[in-house]
Amino acid sequence: MSQLLPLLLGIVGLLGLAVGSFLNVVIHRVPRDESLVHPGSHCPHCGNAVRNRHNIPVVGWLLLRGRCADCRAPISARYPLVEAGTAVLFIAVAAKFGWSWELPAYLYLAAIAVALAAIDLDVLRLPDQIVLPSYGIALVLMAPAIIAGHNWDAAVRGLLAAGALYAFYRLLALVPRSMGRGDVKLAPLLGLYLGWLGWSSVVIGTFAGFLFGGVVGAALLLLRIAKGKSRIPFGPSMLAGTLLAVFAAAPIADWYLALLVPTA
Repeated sequence: MSQLLPLLLGIVGLLGLAVGSFLNVVIHRVPRDESLVHPGSHCPHCGNAVRNRHNIPVVGWLLLRGRCADCRAPISARYPLVEAGTAVLFIAVAAKFGWSWELPAYLYLAAIAVALAAIDLDVLRLPDQIVLPSYGIALVLMAPAIIAGHNWDAAVRGLLAAGALYAFYRLLALVPRSMGRGDVKLAPLLGLYLGWLGWSSVVIGTFAGFLFGGVVGAALLLLRIAKGKSRIPFGPSMLAGTLLAVFAAAPIADWYLALLVPTA
């Protein structure tokens, strides 16, 4: 299978570009409760439809030089960044899991991580329209790995981790101005994915989320971008911590254990 890995990476990279293009629609429309289907892609300034050749991920934005073909209004650079970033993330996930039963489930995690992080940064909200259905979708995508791969232990561990993170975040939410309801709803989903990989992934992913959140919050306060009572989205930090654990929990755990028990 290792000989076919470059083929997989190429396919997944192209898929990531296409998914990233769709995620731009999700990021823009879901917080506004707009349809993801109608109308088609159009300029938010003049309302004119985007031509097919300009809908090519990344390339279309470059061809237009970041401006609408009709009204010349600027098009945010976030569009190609989301598309390219999703493609890179998909390739990284494929390199991690290879031709495995788990791959589709973790590609889905990468996709919703991009969408939820961007939406939370925009509107300080983790929409139920994305988070809640993701539980069912994640279980369906993991079913082949559970049944064909006989990963029942991983499935049980994932469910236990989901319950543990829900209880942990629900307890934190009792503290005023701490966790938002969206964070509490997202936590078990991340626990499900992290628990599948192992308890070290759960611990590292959760800790990394709070570490990222603390660093970002402190930086925003020092730069006076945020004030003491400002709401700072925590969802992106939770998602970043989860992805870090997906890719690097094992080496991080080994490094930490080496610090605790140095070899002679």
